[in-house]
Amino acid sequence: MNKKKNALILGSTGLIGSQLTNEILENSEYETVCTLVRRPTSLKHPKLKEVVTDFSRLSENTGAFQVDEVFICLGTTRKKAGSKENFIKVDHDYVVEAARLANAQGVQRIAVVSAIGADSESRFFYNRIKGQMEEAVSGIGIPSTYFFRPSLLLGDRKEFRPGEKMGEWLGKAIQPILIGKLIKYRSVEGKVVAKAMVAFMKNSKNGVHLVESDLIQKIGSL
Repeated sequence: MNKKKNALILGSTGLIGSQLTNEILENSEYETVCTLVRRPTSLKHPKLKEVVTDFSRLSENTGAFQVDEVFICLGTTRKKAGSKENFIKVDHDYVVEAARLANAQGVQRIAVVSAIGADSESRFFYNRIKGQMEEAVSGIGIPSTYFFRPSLLLGDRKEFRPGEKMGEWLGKAIQPILIGKLIKYRSVEGKVVAKAMVAFMKNSKNGVHLVESDLIQKIGSL
């Protein structure tokens, strides 16, 4: 009988993170799930341990990283962050620090939500920061590192973002013409991304792996 796993999730209140938390809580292969949150939530479950955290001081929670797998779903928007500097802090610095702490605790497998088009040399600020984050995390040396690059995300968010709602509508409207090499640009449900993350961790291999949106859709929809 296989030993049950313990997982840590950062970003558990976001669109993907909340779906991922539910997926793992209901997955019999996991014994415990720890979530690092900025403020207490109403979620209760026998397997869940919620730790209120100041993400600018993650190193004060090294004990939370003594797990088998770490899932990082941290992310914000330029508008919500208020500045480029704050955006970098959330989407790059916190993610890299979490990966560093995971490695220090001997974590063997890590799954990180990135974005389609991530490229450290991109002209676009968002894609460039995501690409720089991927490079920094890859260099830490965790044996099995997966970056998930979803396209436009669909699903119910806890906060209303008019721009993203418009993007969802447009994304759905053009789905039929996104075929062939363009299929990876199709919108993807947050729940599908979560399912794909759990699936890849179950069958993880050593190395750094980039999981593009079309493969996320394929695996997460099984």
